[in-house]
Amino acid sequence: MLRENIINFRNAYGYSQEEVAEKIGISRQAYAKWEKGETVPDIEKCALLAKLYETTLDQLYEDVEVIEGIPDAEKFPPGPKGKHIFGTVTMNDKGQIVIPKKAREIMGYKPGENLLVLGDESSGLALMKASDFIKGAFAAIKQARKKN
Repeated sequence: MLRENIINFRNAYGYSQEEVAEKIGISRQAYAKWEKGETVPDIEKCALLAKLYETTLDQLYEDVEVIEGIPDAEKFPPGPKGKHIFGTVTMNDKGQIVIPKKAREIMGYKPGENLLVLGDESSGLALMKASDFIKGAFAAIKQARKKN
């Protein structure tokens, strides 16, 4: 768990062992022992790693989840706090998909809820609650009015 995650995080962020060690105030040799599974960092060092990788202590220790439909998913570190990969879905011939149960639960999507579909021609689609979009739009307008 931890051993695999710190390797995956370090690789995802493009750091060398030496760079991570320097950022958290230890020797490269001490850090290398963590990646080899020979020793385990104390809670203070884990907190520094979590901060460095913009994640939580729980996610630092979490088992890597296998994501269906994504090859080599076990090589992905857990996402930053509040970010998720829920897996892949298949679109039917009517353009319909089923949002994974875990995604619906975490995001609070309920049956019959209006979702806004956002698109970027180079990046793809995103979903969000229409009510959240409207709240954000009104907050932006209110902020702009304050500046004038």
